[in-house]
Amino acid sequence: MKKLIGIDLGGTTVKFAILTEEGEIQQKWSIETDIQNEGKNIVPSIIESINHRIELYGLVADEFLGIGMGSPGTVDRERGTVIGAYNLNWSNLQPVKESIEAGTGIPFYIDNDANVAALGERWKGAGENGADVVFVTLGTGVGGGIIADGNLIHGKVGAGGEIGHINVEPNGYHCTCGNQGCLETVASATGVVRLARDFSERYAGESELKWLIDDGQEVTAKTVFDHAKRGDKLSLIVVDKFYFYLGLACANIGNILNPETVVIGGGVSAAGEMLLKGVQDYFLKFAFPTVKTSTKLKLAQLGNDAGVIGAASLVKESSKS
Repeated sequence: MKKLIGIDLGGTTVKFAILTEEGEIQQKWSIETDIQNEGKNIVPSIIESINHRIELYGLVADEFLGIGMGSPGTVDRERGTVIGAYNLNWSNLQPVKESIEAGTGIPFYIDNDANVAALGERWKGAGENGADVVFVTLGTGVGGGIIADGNLIHGKVGAGGEIGHINVEPNGYHCTCGNQGCLETVASATGVVRLARDFSERYAGESELKWLIDDGQEVTAKTVFDHAKRGDKLSLIVVDKFYFYLGLACANIGNILNPETVVIGGGVSAAGEMLLKGVQDYFLKFAFPTVKTSTKLKLAQLGNDAGVIGAASLVKESSKS
């Protein structure tokens, strides 16, 4: 049986894994992402790390079916190039596929990082290998990936599945994309804090969260959810607004696609069952009747491994076609 290599390329670390064809991780390691010098060292350090590990484990290039990678930025899957990955300092076009294939002698496949995480959760996580799975990831931004009839949806120029830019409040906060009221402005880690600060200004009752904000202490999404779990009144108002926005977006996704599962992941999803129940209540309020009964909301299961597992599955998907 041949092996797969999955790479999850992020702004601070590059995660690697060697997996079986069934998607079981055999080895994992990571290196720091060297974004100096316009990110010129990133690809060479990936090649060096792969070759070093293959040698370390006594393997050869022929034992691998391929390498898959998830990358930020705009990815051209056919040509294997990336442009506009600003957290990597990659403002110019990067010929990633050409370089990595030349450097390792192993076939290489690439897609956008949110799509790749969606493939991971679909294959080995909460998606249970279903044909119709949507993944929503709540981190510094809100990302997503859509798998419909077993295929990733890319759209005309690769902007398919921009779940973070579903409009949930037409006159809402300004988004980095230039629009107003995108889901990302209220459901990301920074969005939750923004809601908390706004509600805090108008809230007159007792609240430890309000005290922390007024006192100028650091408040994160985790702070807000932790206080809500303890019954802090302001925190409960904030998280309810968050549930409303995310539930509305999930219902819109459900009404358009009717997936088997909408999987919610990313750092903010660490709030767990409480978050799932809150979002579900609004999802059921806004979803089309048959969607309410057929589309399930679930929490992601793979955590940080979704990226490397999904990247490895790119190799499987591509070798099928």
